[in-house]
Amino acid sequence: MKYRIALWASLGLLVVGAWQIYIFAQAAPMGLATPLAWTLALITCPAVLNGFYFHFGVSLYWVLITNAAIYAMVGVIVETFRRQAHHAI
Repeated sequence: MKYRIALWASLGLLVVGAWQIYIFAQAAPMGLATPLAWTLALITCPAVLNGFYFHFGVSLYWVLITNAAIYAMVGVIVETFRRQAHHAI
């Protein structure tokens, strides 16, 4: 189960990395991005939502750490339910 949670945390890091590549590739800031891209960024990177809601900038390193921790917590929940469902069968 530890490895699966580590995979969830790694997925969180990859998501932030993909968004950073997207942001650096476009000429306009992320706030001026298309509504679909902005909505997907807020859903997949919850740390960005904190900065947007409280009106302060969040550095890339804090977004990486926070997103990895949030994805790891989601992984713990999902893997716990998956394990319980597997034992119930």
